[in-house]
Amino acid sequence: MTYDVLVLGAGPAGYVCAIRCAQLGLKTAVIEKENLGGVCLNVGCIPSKALIAASKLVDKIRHADVMGIKAKLEGIDLGALVTWKAGIVNKLTSGVGGLLKNHKVDVFFGDGKVVAKNRVEVKGKDGTKTVEAKNVVVAVGSTPIEIPGFPFDGESVWSSTHALAPKQLPKRMIVIGGGYIGLELGLVYHKLGTEIRVLEFMDRVLPGMEEELSKEMGRSLKKKKIEVHLKTKATGFKKTKNGLEVSAEVDGKPQTFECDVVLSCVGRRPSGKGLGLEAIGVKVDDRGFVTVDHRRMTNVAGIYAIGDVAGQPMLAHKGSHEGLVAAAAIAGDKGAAYDPASVPAVIFTDPEIASVGLSVEEAKKAGFEPVEGKFPFGASGRAMSLNETEGWVKVVGDAKTDKLLGVHMIGPEVTELVAEAALALEMGATVSDLAQTIHAHPTLPEAMMEAAEAVHSMAVHIFQTPKKAH
Repeated sequence: MTYDVLVLGAGPAGYVCAIRCAQLGLKTAVIEKENLGGVCLNVGCIPSKALIAASKLVDKIRHADVMGIKAKLEGIDLGALVTWKAGIVNKLTSGVGGLLKNHKVDVFFGDGKVVAKNRVEVKGKDGTKTVEAKNVVVAVGSTPIEIPGFPFDGESVWSSTHALAPKQLPKRMIVIGGGYIGLELGLVYHKLGTEIRVLEFMDRVLPGMEEELSKEMGRSLKKKKIEVHLKTKATGFKKTKNGLEVSAEVDGKPQTFECDVVLSCVGRRPSGKGLGLEAIGVKVDDRGFVTVDHRRMTNVAGIYAIGDVAGQPMLAHKGSHEGLVAAAAIAGDKGAAYDPASVPAVIFTDPEIASVGLSVEEAKKAGFEPVEGKFPFGASGRAMSLNETEGWVKVVGDAKTDKLLGVHMIGPEVTELVAEAALALEMGATVSDLAQTIHAHPTLPEAMMEAAEAVHSMAVHIFQTPKKAH
């Protein structure tokens, strides 16, 4: 049988693409190496957020006396916690399987390799088979980067995957990498009682985020008494009587740190190499990214790439959107194009971080005349009632046109609030549109409205120096 579409990989990019292809009347199949749902559902976004929610509850119980609630944490049943997390993962992956089945998408489990433009070889438990398709969509995702001196073994050195299914809580953990994965997971263990130390190669944590967000996160980590070593390169480790001794260069000077386990989270590498793509003429760069056009088609007609292999940002929701674009293009939609106004980024640290659109620096480079407004959650009645007043909302607009350019937030529930900002950017809203939209009271999104008013020095619930009359 020849399929209309064969999707290589069933992560959030691949399975979304397959379902949409089926909805558009295309005979579709999926090849998946490990688990339906890919890294995101199985060992990424979903299980990590489950552990983050659990650790946040532990933290709330420990500090409930602030609200006059006398609560005592009797302990943490790690096995039960991991089982609960696995149950959520199982429900979601089973749901994906059910959706594929209901849409009559055939699923082949095994390693897929492109052997010709319209042929993919699948090596599975039952041997090798060849699947033919008019169009092939590559959605194979990415893998954690292993740095020299720290090979993943699940005992001394953990990847993010190992950190999601601990057999016991380490007393001391060194997190290599102060990016979003390292900080999310590091803070989980911090809340569960592990002593955390972060080693970051760059001069600030979250080096890829808007600078002020990064600095605010740095201050928050300091308040939590989490030691962060910047401009630090971890070089290796050795086992000792007391656990592990990690060697590093801190600002060029040698230093050692003791711990029980190392969590290495320095980023992910796209899996575009080794699939046979280069042999059929598809352009794959040195890092493993596959070059695509606005339809997500490669330089070889009929071969598409979506998700992490199709370039930055390597985010599940970006991959899912690309899957919809590729499906539309394959189905013959001449207007199909990956052209978002912006892609939101969310980080489930404590406090949470969310960002969408341009920073002030990026806006300047793009030729705008940026102006920003900021509103602290410390002045939000809703944030006070939640006892979560850390952070702020920053709105960036263009001084000449009032066009909304970006929104950057750190604080309670901002991973939810960013949806409003993303919609506003996608619809081409002005800063005034945000400011004049009536927001329900008392809610956290009011901070967005006030930050928009602050762009014009008109925020009501904070004092701003009045603008001089011209």
